[in-house]
Amino acid sequence: MTTLPAVTPAAERSAVTTAADRPGRGRRRSGTPYAFLAPALMLFTAFLGAPVVYAGYLSVRRVKISGLGLGRSSRVEQWAGLSNYTRVLTDSEFLPSVGRIALYGLIVVPLMLGGALLMALLIDGGRSRAGGFARTAIFLPYAVPAVIASLLWGFLYLPRISPIADVLNSAGLSAPNVFSSSWVLYAVANIAIWGGMGFNMIVLYTALRTIPGELSEAARIDGASDVQIALRIKIPVILPSLIMTFVFSLIATLQVFAEPMTLRPLANTISATWTPLMMVYRDAFIRNDIHAAAATSVVIAVATFALSFGFLKLVGSRAFRQED
Repeated sequence: MTTLPAVTPAAERSAVTTAADRPGRGRRRSGTPYAFLAPALMLFTAFLGAPVVYAGYLSVRRVKISGLGLGRSSRVEQWAGLSNYTRVLTDSEFLPSVGRIALYGLIVVPLMLGGALLMALLIDGGRSRAGGFARTAIFLPYAVPAVIASLLWGFLYLPRISPIADVLNSAGLSAPNVFSSSWVLYAVANIAIWGGMGFNMIVLYTALRTIPGELSEAARIDGASDVQIALRIKIPVILPSLIMTFVFSLIATLQVFAEPMTLRPLANTISATWTPLMMVYRDAFIRNDIHAAAATSVVIAVATFALSFGFLKLVGSRAFRQED
């Protein structure tokens, strides 16, 4: 039988001394997270923070032209105060474009998220035998770039070459002109819903898969139907994911640009200022007024920030309480 050596109090203190108690190693460990975050912070600063600051600087500047505008000295950049913002906000095209985007959001966000939630619940409930194929088929439009999707739908919308119009004509029906002023908003919204539903469905379906199966089984034993399980168990549990997808959709709505810009050569009902972001493009690259474009960009950024964080502030405490 071996006898273990006696452990002195000093040896015990030495044994329990952890790495955090050592000043040098503790400092190295405290700096490790910042070392991992440094590349992301540098990219954020270079490609988001700096452009935003530069846009804010340009928005309070203007170019004063003297003489005939010939020569470098005839164009002088100077302080403009808030005159660019006043000019943008009083532009006769600004408020109609904001109203158009508001209506576009009221159509796109509920239909896209409602459809994505319904698809996710159906696939998660096992009612579809082709779950894998259904997930891929619904998600696939998200992999198509917005410009390509807009061109695809644009040719489907054109009555002269659309196969849908041929089918309707063969049935004795006249194809509607979706590029008319009454329908063009819905035509653009349809492209956004088609492209965005798959991404949101995948997010919600992934959240549904984290719910323990015992909850649904217990509810089913108690006599709950699939609809009651979805309404009283699944949807409340994935509410944070629903809020996240809503915020993403809200931001995408305020930044809609590619779809109407691509359809514009096909539809004369889409103006150069159809959305606020198209106003930025017009001012910057058609009118060569970079200062007005910067002011409009700042207004869009502030509106996006206010709506996103305002909504999170409104629903965050209630929706995320279950995660505390």
